[in-house]
Amino acid sequence: MRIVKLTQETKQNLLNDLLKRSPNNYTEYADTVQEIVDNVRANGDQALFEYTKKFDKAEITAGNIQVTKKEIEEAYQEVDGHLLEVIRKALVNIRTYHEKQKQFSWFDTTETGTMLGQKVTPLQAVGVYVPGGKAVYPSSVLMNIVPAKVAGVKKVIMTTPCDAAGKVYATTLVAANEAGVDAIYKAGGAQAIAALAFGTQSVPKVDKIVGPGNIFVALAKRAVYGYVSIDSIAGPSEILVLADETANPRYVAADLLSQAEHDELASAILVTTSKELAQKVSDEIAGFLTKLSRSEIIEKSLDNYGYILVAGDLETAIEAANDIASEHLEIVTKNPFEVMMKIQNAGAIFIGEYSSEPLGDYFAGPNHVLPTNGTAKFFSPLSVDDFVKKSSIIYYSKEALEPVHQDIIDFAASEQLTAHANSIQVRFEK
Repeated sequence: MRIVKLTQETKQNLLNDLLKRSPNNYTEYADTVQEIVDNVRANGDQALFEYTKKFDKAEITAGNIQVTKKEIEEAYQEVDGHLLEVIRKALVNIRTYHEKQKQFSWFDTTETGTMLGQKVTPLQAVGVYVPGGKAVYPSSVLMNIVPAKVAGVKKVIMTTPCDAAGKVYATTLVAANEAGVDAIYKAGGAQAIAALAFGTQSVPKVDKIVGPGNIFVALAKRAVYGYVSIDSIAGPSEILVLADETANPRYVAADLLSQAEHDELASAILVTTSKELAQKVSDEIAGFLTKLSRSEIIEKSLDNYGYILVAGDLETAIEAANDIASEHLEIVTKNPFEVMMKIQNAGAIFIGEYSSEPLGDYFAGPNHVLPTNGTAKFFSPLSVDDFVKKSSIIYYSKEALEPVHQDIIDFAASEQLTAHANSIQVRFEK
């Protein structure tokens, strides 16, 4: 793994390099995706079934697109009992964490006859997209469905690709059922996103679409944004470890590789104040690569977007971490809680050598759907907030409005909006 001295130049080169991974750069697929979206919008089930036949080799019809109760029961027979127990334990942690995020309506009244407030209302219907390609991610199923159900969303539906025989991964079905999904449909890719956004004869329209996917799914979400809400257009996974000389190099190396194995575009970065640690971590990575199953993917990821940056001091290292704004940030320093207080930009922050990133992916409770590609500077993790909307409440009695009505008229007049001014004026005509 390359070791580089941290300077303004090397940092800027790294930031430019990372931005190349953004879905916004894959515009060559945009026309293809838009064509799929438009076709499904215009032709509903017919287009959806044709694309499913073309891309997934599956004969899906209105009669078999929705996963049945029997199929879910059969899935439980296929899932290892211990894994089911682990899923249920994780579910408790995830639900407990997200229940603390709930917001409630509030109203403030005054003796002068005013009431101001905020009404919090759950979304009516949400669509959760779950990939069905090379890897199976039941953890993402939990992370997307649970906050929606905690928020009070009435209808949470899931779409996920099936195989040529029309079968969906058993662990995906079990995780969705345990999380409380209301319906599951066998549809994947950009065509599934379009079906959720506009509705078809078989798939109901939703108000918001969440969940990860490949570049076609990401571009489809961008194409339907505005017709529905979306969580984000997520880029490849990334981790940044901020460490000093006290860090265990073997732990650091293992944590970097935990994200590098996702795909060739994943990013793994160590920012450290210790040249000795930098070299030891590089050596440990070389050792791990001889025995990890996805070593070929990891090597490409590290060659493309893997860095060990050696900083002159801790403050410079922290500044770099804030500039990079990584999806996952681990702090492994002498005083990690002190360093944490100086972090402004990160999707999720893991503190100390026993808080490794996979703890957040699977079990601890906080959501693992996180901002990528530097968007942690202005975006937050998926949460209960993503599944509610807020309405402002305003009430004034005549007695409350009268002493301020001329102020409002004057303000409206200054903007030359005479109808606005008149709307107030007519209430006090003699």
